[in-house]
Amino acid sequence: MEKSFSESYKAAGVDITAGYRSVELMKKHIARTMPEGKADIGDFGGLFALPSDLRDPVLVSGTDGVGTKLRIAKLMDRHDTIGIDCVAMCVNDVLCCGAKPLFFLDYIACGKNIPERIAEIVGGVAEGCVRAGCALIGGETAEHPGLMPEDDYDLAGFTVGAVSRDKMIDRTRMQAGDAVIALPSSGLHSNGFSLVRKVFDVEHADLGAPMSELGGASLGETLLTPTEIYVKPMLALFEEAEVFGVAHITGGGFYENMPRCLPQGLGIRIFKDKVRTPAIFRLLQERGGISVHDMFNTFNMGVGMIAIVRKTDEGRALAVLKEHGVDAYPVGETVCGAGVEIV
Repeated sequence: MEKSFSESYKAAGVDITAGYRSVELMKKHIARTMPEGKADIGDFGGLFALPSDLRDPVLVSGTDGVGTKLRIAKLMDRHDTIGIDCVAMCVNDVLCCGAKPLFFLDYIACGKNIPERIAEIVGGVAEGCVRAGCALIGGETAEHPGLMPEDDYDLAGFTVGAVSRDKMIDRTRMQAGDAVIALPSSGLHSNGFSLVRKVFDVEHADLGAPMSELGGASLGETLLTPTEIYVKPMLALFEEAEVFGVAHITGGGFYENMPRCLPQGLGIRIFKDKVRTPAIFRLLQERGGISVHDMFNTFNMGVGMIAIVRKTDEGRALAVLKEHGVDAYPVGETVCGAGVEIV
């Protein structure tokens, strides 16, 4: 008897019916991100109407993945937070231009489509979109038998934001003596995990055991803590104060990311004793024998984002951020020169 196409394709390692099941399971998650509460997915393209209140709108896009933090999720067999990381890495980037994220798309590549796990991943993506106030309008789940092990997957995302041209962050108006405000990170976020995995030997570690050095939390749950999403508090700040620079502190830490928001002729001085560094970084430095310079050159060290405002606006900026749930604090100043100096 001749096999049907779906049977033959399944024998080759791709289960079409599992894909259908995945889509059905994700609909409830996607609906949470839509203003109308509908999950109209399945079209060839995701549709989104540009907000009418933007003046001379400029679109800002960003794409990123989660890197090897995914390995922690797999070892813990917990897949509901990694999607938050994926959204955060993208939306926090477009925020640095002053843009509001509008919509998001995800891409999941897997060795085998396990519908419940795919839905769990997308549930995290949807939660990230809710926190960022953007819509999850599409995505792709690709099954790669023979290319990836059955239990393996990778996750990446893409966002588009928009900003009125006259509201774009203008770094050229930055001056020496402006205040550098730190927005605390939730932990390691999604960078430096190749080093983290090596230092903690995660393949052989008891990731679920409570650790006194982490206040009783386990290493696994601490490493999986989702990346903070700064969209709503920062959009509020943009409305209340003139912001001259924003940097998302990701891979490359302070030394690579902070200069990206500076005009020529200015640098940043960071006061090290003001940086509020969570215990996981101190444990990582101690276990790995990592130098202070390399820590600040690799990790966010507790500072997930910085915003630069006039010194006279510092108090108001801190108050606005606090009103929106962020315990921000002054961490440095702009100076004549270039790059980042940590003193």
